[in-house]
Amino acid sequence: MSGAAVPPPGPGRHPTGPGRRGDRIEVRGLRATGVHGALEEERRRAQPFAVDLDVWADLAPAAASDRLTDTVDYGALAEAAQSVVTAGSYRLLEALAGEIARVLLAADDRVRGVSVTVRKLRPPLPLDVATTGVRIVRWREPR
Repeated sequence: MSGAAVPPPGPGRHPTGPGRRGDRIEVRGLRATGVHGALEEERRRAQPFAVDLDVWADLAPAAASDRLTDTVDYGALAEAAQSVVTAGSYRLLEALAGEIARVLLAADDRVRGVSVTVRKLRPPLPLDVATTGVRIVRWREPR
């Protein structure tokens, strides 16, 4: 992983407008099994992955109404992410995370940005490493 990190939303950078605070929905530790990896041994068998999601959206309507219809459903987000992990096959975690981000941005027009972290829970390394992973951040294109 190289390149410049994408800064988190802040004053003047939040996708919903200048100076707005960044409301977000978080999903942590979603476990899913899939066939992803660059090595032949990884492509022969399914392995466990963990996914963390940060989804930026305006949560003020839901905070005021207390109605599920006024927010982005985190259950639906988690199901969509799990489906990407279990249904397809990618050589790189970057591609897997990118597809999850694409699906989440397309799932609901209220989603303004996403951060997707994907971790291999059993990385094929001859070292004592707990996990390996990537995190990508994507914003909805302005209309």
